[in-house]
Amino acid sequence: MQQFIEFVQSEMILSLVWVALVVMLIVSVVKQKTAAYAVVTPNDATVLVNRQNGVFVDIRSRDDYRAGHIAGALHVLAKDIKAESFGEIEKHKSDPIIVVCKSGQTAAESANALVKAGFENVSILKDGLMSWNEANLPLIKHKKKK
Repeated sequence: MQQFIEFVQSEMILSLVWVALVVMLIVSVVKQKTAAYAVVTPNDATVLVNRQNGVFVDIRSRDDYRAGHIAGALHVLAKDIKAESFGEIEKHKSDPIIVVCKSGQTAAESANALVKAGFENVSILKDGLMSWNEANLPLIKHKKKK
């Protein structure tokens, strides 16, 4: 125990960084467990779509969406969801909604907004389109106009 105290005293910055990382990890886990939405893998997402009439909602930019998106995905920008302009997904309030972004980092805010707006079954795709690509699942790509 004495060695531990000496280490903390001599390496104060390193010790504070370590404590901060542990606190951030705990907050992240608690936040994820208490979130109003679920986090699903690509396989779980395909089951939701195929068996429960689920809908993918791609919140990436128009250019990213056109470069490659999941088949049947509805394109609604994150800023539109935030402004409560849901477009095509309004009629899917009781269906499973899977929010898709590039890496899974920005989908949480949109998922929370959808839950607050009354969507009943909202999920986000874990690690976003990156995990979809890693699972070698297909994407629809639009041809560029000449």
